[in-house]
Amino acid sequence: MTTISRRTLLSASAAGAFVAAAPRILRAADKVTLRLSGPMSETDQRAVAMINVFGPAVAGFASFDPHWNATLFKQGTELASIARGNLEMSITSPQELAQIIPEWSIFTAGYLMKDAEHQKKVFAAPFMDAMKKGVEDKLGVKLLTVMYLGRRQVNLRMPKAERTINTPADMAGIKLRMPGTDAWMFLGKALGANPVPVAFTEVYTALQTGAIDGQDNPLPSDKDMKFYEVTKQIVLTSHLVDQNYLAFSKKVWDKLSPEEQATVQKAADDAAESARQKQLALENDLEAFFKQQGLDVYTPDVAAFRKHVQDAYLSSDFSKDWPKGMVDQINAL
Repeated sequence: MTTISRRTLLSASAAGAFVAAAPRILRAADKVTLRLSGPMSETDQRAVAMINVFGPAVAGFASFDPHWNATLFKQGTELASIARGNLEMSITSPQELAQIIPEWSIFTAGYLMKDAEHQKKVFAAPFMDAMKKGVEDKLGVKLLTVMYLGRRQVNLRMPKAERTINTPADMAGIKLRMPGTDAWMFLGKALGANPVPVAFTEVYTALQTGAIDGQDNPLPSDKDMKFYEVTKQIVLTSHLVDQNYLAFSKKVWDKLSPEEQATVQKAADDAAESARQKQLALENDLEAFFKQQGLDVYTPDVAAFRKHVQDAYLSSDFSKDWPKGMVDQINAL
């Protein structure tokens, strides 16, 4: 009886240990894969932060699988891919959201956001809750956090001696690359240029061949994509304090435990903050770098640009879709 009791006890203990371990074993085998598709290069600060901060933070229950340079899904198709259940994550923009939900065009307007901290306050504000919920309901996409891309500046092939830009009138006839959405194209026109839709991954070649006269991006992107090799001047218009959002499949989110959701959210916020601080530091240093590369870097009549761009938006159909009173709420923060 003693021997049987011991064997029974040992068997019961082993069984109990297996049952206790089973959830961990099954969870390891059932580790969720989070594929992210983005058009930026892997040296972009957003990509670096996702790789070095986000990935390790969620490694306990998820495998982070990023794809850069639009190698997994073509730029502009990521949101639809998430909605169809073919993708888990992307880094999207207000311009892309505005194509589907017009009220998001408010965040495509030039000279609305003041700086990186203002972006954070706006994204976290209670008046944003309904807009975020709309994206979840219509697309099955959860916007986790806002990512600072930088202040967009105009970057041209021709030297300043050939074409100096001081006001929007000086942009007349310039073929300015913009992403191929209505919101981006409108911004190009508001700046006084002739906007041309070109995919981000094709901009270098388009500048090199003269298919376009220029492009607009934050200075870190200009350096990261080596646009300075095929351009001659940078005009510091600062016309858009550009922002992205880390988009996450709502279907996948709902399958995570509350603890896992909290981990993903913190990882997203930490990655965004890391990228934000590095991007701000880069912006401070890059004006000198581009001058060393032989580019003319100068500030135009920003007040003239601001008035021209804001007047264009306020008199456009875009502003009719903006939530009532939101511009005032944004300005009040």
